Amino acid sequence: MPSLMKVLFLIFWPQFFLAAFFKLIQDSMSFVQPTILRLMISFVEGNSPSWEGYMYALIMFAAAAFQSILLHAYFHIVISAGIKIKTALTGLIYSKALRLNSVSRNKSTAGDMVNLMSVDAQRVLDMCTYINLLWSGPLQIVVALYFLYDTMGWSIVAGVVVMVLLIPFNLVVTRFSRKLQLKQMANKDSRIRIMNEILNGMKVLKLYAWEESFMAKVTGIRNQELHHLKNAMYLNAFFGFTFTCAPFLVSLATFAIYVLTGNILTANNAFVAISLFNILRFPLTVLPNVIISYVQAQVSLKRLTKFLTLDELDETNVHKKMPSHISNQAIHVDDGSFSWDVTGQPTLHNINLNIPDGSLVAVVGQVGCGKSTLLSALLGETEKVTGEVYVKGSVAYVPQQAWIQNATLRDNVIFGRNFDSRRYHKTIKVCALETDFDILPAGDMTEIGERGINLSGGQKQRVNLARAVYFNADVYLLDDPLSAVDSHVGKHIFDKVIGPRGKLRKKTRVLVTHGISFLPQVDQIVVLQDGRVSEVGTYKELLANRGAFAEFLKTFAPEEKSGDAALKVLREVPEDEEDILVRLQAIGDEDEMFMEPEPQPIRRRGRANSVVTIGTTITSDTADTDCMTIMEEDREVDHMIGEEKAATGSVKWVVFWAYAKSIGVFIASIVILFMILSEGALVGSRIWLAAWSADNDTSDATRDMYLGGYAAFGFFQAFFVLVSSICLAFGSVRASRSIHDSLLIAIFHAPMSFFETTPLGRVVNRFSKDLYVVDDTVPRSTSGFLRTALSAIGTLFAITYATPLFLSVIIPLGIVYVLIQRLYVASSRQLKRIESVSKSPIYNNFFETISGTSTIRAYHQQQRFIRGNYYKVDENQLAYYPLVVSNRWLGLRLEFVGNLIIFFAALFAVVGRDSIESALVGMSITYALQITQTLNMMVRQTSELETNIVSVERTKEYADMETEAEWVVEDSRPPKGWPDKGRIQIEDFDLRYRANLPLVLKNISVDIQPGEKIGIVGRTGAGKSTLTLALFRILESAGGRIVVDDLDISKMGLQDLRSSLTIIPQDPVLFSGTLRFNLDPFDAYSDEDLWEVLEVSHLKAFASGLPEGLLHPIAEGGENLSVGQRQLVCLARALLRKSKVLVLDEATAAVDLETDELIQNTIRTEFAERTVFTIAHRLNTIMDYSRILVLDKGFMMEFDSPQNLIAQRGIFYGMAQDAGLA
Repeated sequence: MPSLMKVLFLIFWPQFFLAAFFKLIQDSMSFVQPTILRLMISFVEGNSPSWEGYMYALIMFAAAAFQSILLHAYFHIVISAGIKIKTALTGLIYSKALRLNSVSRNKSTAGDMVNLMSVDAQRVLDMCTYINLLWSGPLQIVVALYFLYDTMGWSIVAGVVVMVLLIPFNLVVTRFSRKLQLKQMANKDSRIRIMNEILNGMKVLKLYAWEESFMAKVTGIRNQELHHLKNAMYLNAFFGFTFTCAPFLVSLATFAIYVLTGNILTANNAFVAISLFNILRFPLTVLPNVIISYVQAQVSLKRLTKFLTLDELDETNVHKKMPSHISNQAIHVDDGSFSWDVTGQPTLHNINLNIPDGSLVAVVGQVGCGKSTLLSALLGETEKVTGEVYVKGSVAYVPQQAWIQNATLRDNVIFGRNFDSRRYHKTIKVCALETDFDILPAGDMTEIGERGINLSGGQKQRVNLARAVYFNADVYLLDDPLSAVDSHVGKHIFDKVIGPRGKLRKKTRVLVTHGISFLPQVDQIVVLQDGRVSEVGTYKELLANRGAFAEFLKTFAPEEKSGDAALKVLREVPEDEEDILVRLQAIGDEDEMFMEPEPQPIRRRGRANSVVTIGTTITSDTADTDCMTIMEEDREVDHMIGEEKAATGSVKWVVFWAYAKSIGVFIASIVILFMILSEGALVGSRIWLAAWSADNDTSDATRDMYLGGYAAFGFFQAFFVLVSSICLAFGSVRASRSIHDSLLIAIFHAPMSFFETTPLGRVVNRFSKDLYVVDDTVPRSTSGFLRTALSAIGTLFAITYATPLFLSVIIPLGIVYVLIQRLYVASSRQLKRIESVSKSPIYNNFFETISGTSTIRAYHQQQRFIRGNYYKVDENQLAYYPLVVSNRWLGLRLEFVGNLIIFFAALFAVVGRDSIESALVGMSITYALQITQTLNMMVRQTSELETNIVSVERTKEYADMETEAEWVVEDSRPPKGWPDKGRIQIEDFDLRYRANLPLVLKNISVDIQPGEKIGIVGRTGAGKSTLTLALFRILESAGGRIVVDDLDISKMGLQDLRSSLTIIPQDPVLFSGTLRFNLDPFDAYSDEDLWEVLEVSHLKAFASGLPEGLLHPIAEGGENLSVGQRQLVCLARALLRKSKVLVLDEATAAVDLETDELIQNTIRTEFAERTVFTIAHRLNTIMDYSRILVLDKGFMMEFDSPQNLIAQRGIFYGMAQDAGLA
């Protein structure tokens, strides 16, 4: 496998080499100070002139200052290199995602790739900071041991033996740590993957009341993740304990052998040795973190390498140059077999196609026969098993499920091409988008929300079609673009865009369609059956053949166009195919395309957050959802998605308190107490050592007393460190669990309005980056802050104890220190917040790109999107780089304060040489030599804690947000089996989308009897889908009530309500898992029950043909099933629930006519005694319903049987006329 680390080294070695040079000089300079300390102690003990002492003090100051400059130059270089590496890796991940083939795409979901960006790339950056310590640490240890040998003689061998004995322990811990990291990252990937799916399908989860099942699934993965995190933290606690002990054990062993072999421990030997031990302490203490960081980075690099070496799309799948003997063909497929999986069975077999330049070819067939796969094969998106594919010229692609960017409507249409006003406006006109754009407050410059969430299905599809038309390609691949619009809109689009007289008439067009009325006008029809081409020919030829296609026409053409003329033509025995063709074409042309839109109250420039209803020049897009909510603002581009706000000012204490409560107040208190005791033991050991070295009594008893006391201090220090580390590890895992659970509960309880105005990436960022910080970084920051703060207090106490004169400079130096600290923390905190906020657009853009990869590749827009990703990453770095530079600013100034402390400690030792014992001078300066690093680390840890606690603040922001109503209201639970009749009474019902917005349903009153079949119709914006959402309380009442079987639904819990009703939504949403899980996530039904509903929903043949049957794996979003098959799975869900109330929201829009007929028959038989609401797409499907509810602008206009409404010649009569039904 290629080595990513080797590649990075070859690119960035100059930076790391220069940094290594600075680090080498800095490490060398660190040994100047113990040498000067030896001379200073000798000076205090001797009678040398005072100027010599002052000179030593100045040299100490200069050496410390030089070290500071070198150290920060080193850090600046390695962190800058790390930022470049992280940026490069983010770009690589993004561009690789655009090249993955279908097999690789199934191996790495969007959630996995986000983890690679947010966690793995960050770990590589973290490693860059410390990578040089892998050689610098051992070098410092070796040089320190040499100087220790010079000071303490052969007794240092005892210390070396202790360090050698620790090496095997180090190796064992490293091995375990690597294993735990791999397991933890695997769990993290799984969790982010499922959260991504949940957020995409949240509306379905709420409608089905499946939240608890999916929460349990996420919680189960999280528990495994926390189990490995807990083990890793306990391991790190013992690791920290051992390396806290290591310097002390080395010094204890050295001093013990030294005095036990008859040597006298003097102040000179003791404190020079201690200063060297302190130098030794740094690499021994930091090396564990370096090794852990290195292990984490190695794991991450392997994961990145594995991803970056995944198989990519084979560009030879489709040849762009047509062979000379077929140069007049636009598309040629020669014996092609295609599969979505290299190892699996082909989805399409032995395909042979010849499509001439400029022709219009229709592809028809049943659900799951391979129509969309054929278009994907022509795009090169599938794996070519055998054969050859040729596609001449540029390609434009309209997918079945429209893909909308979070950009302006204009940007969605021009899609990277130069803006040509004339071509653009012609495109908008033929795609029937003019009126839609005119109504918007900013016209076509309105920015549409993520995934076009507030556009209707028809509007999204028309925008997608407009994108293709504007692109002006040679070949158009159109995957059922007419399914999301009603017959009139579809006819307009066919006539004005796709058909023989449309704008694309000179282009090559391959149209997947279920619309039979368009077939007489196409040049060629390809009939697919079970992945094979069963028939190819013109409409006349296929009729003449009297094969499967002709039988299909005879059966289902009346469903498409149910007028008497159509029925007569298709029921007659064909004598003359030419005559039939002419008559069918006449039927298709008998309606006029355009109708005057009804006047609608439109507010061009209203107050903020007003609702704008999008109309259309065409008879209603009945497939459309009711309206499009626009957040109006007086600016050029109108935004629908709320901007993510970065908090300002210091992090509130309530956030720290919330984290402390998550840990547990008692546990937090224990952690702080034992940390104080460990620091007290350390200071006590130094004072004890000073007393020992000053004591002239050389008896064995005195020696043993001092040695035993020194050992006792060390033992208690290590014990207190161990207890505090274990308690902190336990508390941190507890906090991680609590914070995640609070966030998860809040997201599942959030109202749908939250998901409509919040980008997916922003929420995923909370569950990935912010939770990673909570799990991994906040505990380290908390521990680091407490230890460094206590260490600074202990150091200042020790210096003051030794040289009381030092009190005179503590206050001024403290003031300088606090001013620097306050300025830095305020800036770094805000920079961290800005950096966190600027990270979300990277993930939003990534999720958006992943969902539209096939579209982006079809239009060859990869480079533009890669540039856009680089721009967003650069925007993030604009905040991150100043954050890094501010650390250098802080470090130099703080270390200058620390260097002054060294200088004053040495200076006061010179001034007070006559009254201070040399042992105390040694202790004072030894501590002073540590203060630079301690103060620097203290402010850094303070800042790191406050900047990282921002992640707790961000999760708390979501955890505290407004929620929807209670899931269960114990005092108002419906009886078991409710509703048992299915009577629904809607009384004086009003509804608005949000407070302070106009009503969208007004004074609706209907009484629906048990078992009635109710069709709901109306033009765009009438309130059809809104009424069904009100039934499920996705939207809450603004007045009046809905009563189901004598119970007011507003009084009961949402789970009780939603689990008792059933809906088949317009967009079929499936989740990764098994087919069984997608039917029954609560595992409440037997296999027999599931096979029964699969049979009734016409999926049994498909499911039984799968090797795993019910355990067949479903890919993320159900991508390994066709859209029609997904819709049938949703039907099976509805059948399984056996509810007395069923709602169908355009449930058959994506299926062919034969499957639609099967579904309608199933509903008539299986739901014969149940109350059914149907938002009608094809009016012929509801003509036999009990009553029709006609809505207009939120008012109930008509409510009666279809026959009576037609007789009344009102609104419904007009709609029926439009559809050829009256």
